[in-house]
Amino acid sequence: MKLSYLREMIEELRENIGHERVDVNIKDVIFNKKKNEIIIIAPDRSDKSVIIGKGGWVAGKLKEALGVDRVHVEAYSDLILKKYRMKLSLNKIESLPREIAKDQLEVFKDLLMERLKKIPNFDFLDYKLEAPKGKVIVALSGGVDSSFSTIIAKNLGFTVQAITADPGNIILPGHFRENIEKLSKTLKIKHKYIKVDFSNLIKKALEGRFHPCGRCSKQINKTIINYAKNHNIRTVIFGDLLPTSSQAINTTEGILRVNLPALLAASKQEVENLTSQFNIKGSQVFGCPLLGEVQRKFPHLRRYSIQRILRETRAGILEPGEALNLTWSLFKKL
Repeated sequence: MKLSYLREMIEELRENIGHERVDVNIKDVIFNKKKNEIIIIAPDRSDKSVIIGKGGWVAGKLKEALGVDRVHVEAYSDLILKKYRMKLSLNKIESLPREIAKDQLEVFKDLLMERLKKIPNFDFLDYKLEAPKGKVIVALSGGVDSSFSTIIAKNLGFTVQAITADPGNIILPGHFRENIEKLSKTLKIKHKYIKVDFSNLIKKALEGRFHPCGRCSKQINKTIINYAKNHNIRTVIFGDLLPTSSQAINTTEGILRVNLPALLAASKQEVENLTSQFNIKGSQVFGCPLLGEVQRKFPHLRRYSIQRILRETRAGILEPGEALNLTWSLFKKL
């Protein structure tokens, strides 16, 4: 498809909808025949907004006009940043000692190199390795981020042992447990709950003494790493989207620790698109039931949740609209 023809089509659609007339800038267009989708690469985020239109109206009308299943718009400036982060991750992998998890490091290296070559047309599910690549632990909370890591780990040929630290329903609600059971069954992987005592943390959080997320995450991380050490498993995969680049993969206490979405510079949208294919239900609110109750009783602690949302937005992981919805969810019951 000629870029000039696509520009004219978008300009006409904008005019028909009632949007102001502006220059439409397109750097490249990719047609994915297998998925029947068009990927439009705009020079920058402002150009991306022009193509998408207010409320996504222009992109929606364009999808109908082209007769495709999906129109996806990327900003070239965002792709540059993603590639840069992945290159930093590759450099970090090269610097890590090979005696800890040599085979696993090579798998992550090859995955990054393939994604770098094909982005933005890289399909996580198409990259599948059949040969056994060793045993890994995946910290599976039942959310979309950890589910993403579990799916990718299975596709990479690892023997996956999914572990869930279970502090009770106030932190691990029923719909997350449903996701865990569903995904474990679909992927045919072993899964284990580890009971943990968070009673002191829960008590103090409900007294308003601190925002619970940081301490909760730290204790869960410690539980999973200790399990790996006790069972002589040298690689542990988490679902964190931050920190990215060189901080996404590290060694700690003789264990290779990988934040897989962060290592791949994946956006929240990419994570949700993948997990939705496995019928994993994401949450429409920020945090767990404990956090919701803490914020209801102590509204000033919402600022720390907003701070976390803004960190992911600043890093380009969340789109502004996604961040707004999450922030708004913090105040719905006020």
